[in-house]
Parts: sequence; structure tokens; C-alpha cells
Amino acid sequence: MTALFEHSPWVEARADALPSTGDRHADLMAVMYAATAEEQLALIRAHPELAGKAAIDRTLTDASTAEQASAGLDRLTPLEYAEFHRLNALYRDRFGFPFIICVRLTDKAGILAAMERRLANDREAEVATALEQIGEIVRLRLEDMT
Repeated sequence: MTALFEHSPWVEARADALPSTGDRHADLMAVMYAATAEEQLALIRAHPELAGKAAIDRTLTDASTAEQASAGLDRLTPLEYAEFHRLNALYRDRFGFPFIICVRLTDKAGILAAMERRLANDREAEVATALEQIGEIVRLRLEDMT
């Protein structure tokens, strides 16, 4: 079974403990947004870097492996890999968590452009954007299950 949230089963567990609205995605997002700031950061930090160490040493979840492959991140040239590595490091140094984007809704060029653009954001904006992107990832994973 596909984990909806990377290494964060607590989101689904909390949603399961609440009355359902009949909209699983909305129920999950309500739990995610109701979480403490520390829990939200832990959720964000549970995500792997794009084309990062976990992809190379094959410790990505099955869902993340498939998603990164869908955007061509498993077929990077050495130059592209170096650029992802550089931007991942800049992003992590600036914000303290990995860059998150729903890779199934873009491609390599779009991801790189978003990484460059979002480096100009403040931390609060990036936390909000990361949570929105996690919501999109979860929405697509839910669709895959139906």
C-alpha cells in the first residue's frame, strides 16, 4: 500500500480517528494544517531531496521513486545532477528543509525554475508552499488508489 505522507503515518492515523466528511483528501489536509508548527516541519523534513542521496542509494519510498522518475529525475545528465545538487544545498541551507514540489505536475526544467524562483521567498512562504505541494502529492496518490 502506498504511504500517502512520506514517513508520516500520524497524519492518516489522526484523520482516521476523526469523523469523516466523506472527502478523504479534505480530512487529511485538515489534520495536516491543524498540526503544530513543529509537526508540520517534521512532515516537510520527512520528504527526500529531489535527485538527492536517497534516489542514488535507492532508499526512496516506492511512491517517491515512481514520482521522481515521472519527471525524469532518474535520468539526469551529470550537469543536471550537479545543478539539482547545488540548488538542493542552497535551499536546505536557506530554509532548513528540503525543496518540495509535486513533480508529477511538472518536468525537470519546471522543477529547476521553481527551485531558483522559490529561493527568493521567505521561510514562512516556503513552509506554506511546501504544505500546499504535499497536499497535491497526497491528492494524486489518493487518485492512484481509486
